[in-house]
Amino acid sequence: MSNDISLYTLPNNQPVVFLECTTAFNALTVKEKLYAHYLSKATWNGSLITFIQTSPESPLLFALLHKIFLAETVESLKTSALAVGISEDEFTAFLVYANGFLSNAGNYKSFGDSKIIPNMPKSKFEDIVKASAAYKQQPIHLQSIWDKIKELTFSVEGKLKTLGLGDKGITTYFSSNCTAKDADLVNEFMQQKGLESYNTRCFKTSEDRIDVYEIRLASIDLGMDPKVTLPEETFKGAKFKMMRGDYSTLLKLVVENLEKASEYAANDNEKNMLKRYILHFKTGSLDEHKNGSRFWIKDKSPVIETYIGFIENYRDPAGQRGEFEGFVAMVNKEMSKKFSDLVNKAEELLPRLPWGRDFEKDEFLRPDFTSLDVLTFGGSGIPSGINIPNYDEIRQSEGFKNVSLGNVIPANMKVDVLPFLSDEDQQLMNKYRVASFEVQVGLHELLGHGSGKLLRKVDADSFNFDQSKMINPLTDKPIEKYFLKGETYDSIFGSMGSSYEECRAEAVGLYLSLDKDVLKIFGHSENGADDITYVNWLSLIWAGCAKALEMYEPSTKAWLQSHSQARYVLMRVCLEAGEDFVKIEETAPGTNLRLTVNRSKLNTVGRRAVGEFLKKLQIYKSTADYEEAKKMYHKYSDVPDSGPQPWAKWRDIVLAHKQPRKIFVQSNTIVDGDQATNVILRNYEPTFDGLVNSWVERFPTPDVSEILVELWNKDARHFDMEEIKK
Repeated sequence: MSNDISLYTLPNNQPVVFLECTTAFNALTVKEKLYAHYLSKATWNGSLITFIQTSPESPLLFALLHKIFLAETVESLKTSALAVGISEDEFTAFLVYANGFLSNAGNYKSFGDSKIIPNMPKSKFEDIVKASAAYKQQPIHLQSIWDKIKELTFSVEGKLKTLGLGDKGITTYFSSNCTAKDADLVNEFMQQKGLESYNTRCFKTSEDRIDVYEIRLASIDLGMDPKVTLPEETFKGAKFKMMRGDYSTLLKLVVENLEKASEYAANDNEKNMLKRYILHFKTGSLDEHKNGSRFWIKDKSPVIETYIGFIENYRDPAGQRGEFEGFVAMVNKEMSKKFSDLVNKAEELLPRLPWGRDFEKDEFLRPDFTSLDVLTFGGSGIPSGINIPNYDEIRQSEGFKNVSLGNVIPANMKVDVLPFLSDEDQQLMNKYRVASFEVQVGLHELLGHGSGKLLRKVDADSFNFDQSKMINPLTDKPIEKYFLKGETYDSIFGSMGSSYEECRAEAVGLYLSLDKDVLKIFGHSENGADDITYVNWLSLIWAGCAKALEMYEPSTKAWLQSHSQARYVLMRVCLEAGEDFVKIEETAPGTNLRLTVNRSKLNTVGRRAVGEFLKKLQIYKSTADYEEAKKMYHKYSDVPDSGPQPWAKWRDIVLAHKQPRKIFVQSNTIVDGDQATNVILRNYEPTFDGLVNSWVERFPTPDVSEILVELWNKDARHFDMEEIKK
């Protein structure tokens, strides 16, 4: 395949790692294991929604692959495939594609939003499908599925390269006839009604030449409910209808298992949390999920930590709708002690941030901050840390939780060769990268996402700040901009909001990691602390240089991943600081770069540059000043093709050195049929076969495949497959 196509394939040496949680799981009581088991089942069933949210073809692709692997072992399929002329490499490529597809919950990468296609000819892929036992058992059914998706599965023409809206890419949060203009109108309507879009999708149709926007709420219940839905109305010349019942058959499976989990909950907070989540999934009421989140915040230091719902809005092109996600994990007490100490020091550390007391929350809401060993993470990808809930009114005035996914970090960071660095820097990175990243995650989640005040007009005559006295330090004038009633950070900052907020949190981590007393909290002192700080800065700047541009699409000039854009922006900020603080040069024309960071200038040039930038990030956010924020953020997000660092040209060098992201094989829990109280942890080999086997045992019957086919059939009219191919 050409180099261009190779950007969308996974190599046959794709790394696969096992997410180890055996020790933590075995330490649980029988009751705790049962609680974790049913929460995990709810999470995995709900995660099938993510396939529907990723692309029009992903639900059918899941059904096809699931049926193939359910009908026979990988070894049996391989024997049949080789018998019809498939080579060993081609069969491996088929397995690699299945691994990538399943672990990303669809055929677009969870980190980067670019498409994944099989690294083999379409005809060979089809030969494997037809050689399978599943095809022999249901030839008409499987042929029908394959015919609907075979062209889309292999195409990266035009907008099919990436997720996006209109001509920018593919999305299923909106019907295929929607554009950014439609998304803006829908956002305006929802904002006027005081509604948020986390658990919705939007499909556009037409009646009597009038645009009709159907707002679909995820719920089991169908029909209208005045507590949840709105009557049909006309807004700015278009009709708006609110419907319930999106993903209803999958949500029934989620609720069934949440109800079973509730029987084993440890306390009333957990029972009330699950009760509210169940009501949320049944009725579609976002308020019920918020209420569940309130009980979740109150459930301090549980043995089993969990969260589930339509959570992160990274992949909605409009930055409003949440992707389904859930996790179940066990608390790592040793690492959690360090995070608890960080929480205890937070009120001493927050005043060190460069934006001043007026722009900080009136009261620091002490969160629960734990390190978790993940048992189950259902969704498109596994992060290293999480700060939730994402609802403004709860985070600002009631609280939040931070979690660091402790068994994810070391599994994800085993890298031998780090391009563009000196041998000495590579050695330091390999020695201290995991430890420094634990520090960065802690600061990023707690004092990054957990800091900063949004200035609001509460009602006609009152504000949550002293309007008569407060001065904007960037303008030396009184505060002129603020959030109005009904406005949220997501509704104002839109598609830029996720990356902007990740950049703010990353900058907080860099800034505070310069303080030695912060490093002591994590057990690092003396010379080791200096190395940890240096590697933390070097690692983030290196990621902005060596990794971020993999997530940039030159044809649309779009960033495809929020964290990558954030790290690129911070790298550019550090470069702009001058004084030879950060240097990036082309050492071999067209083939290599060299990055150096002057560690002696971290506390001077580095602190000053990131501090000034961080102050602007926060003040623009606090004052809802989207226009100034956009101007600044887009300046640093630009990818120039000339100048001292021609990043558009250097992107080819970056891509030539890229390494595939690791795929995680996760465990399953199984309740022994003879002894309903005996929960078994089933682990799998970190191989392509092992991941396939984990999914087969996770979904051991064809029921879920049929549900996804049924849901695809309901949606199909809103996604013109022929139009999408063009």
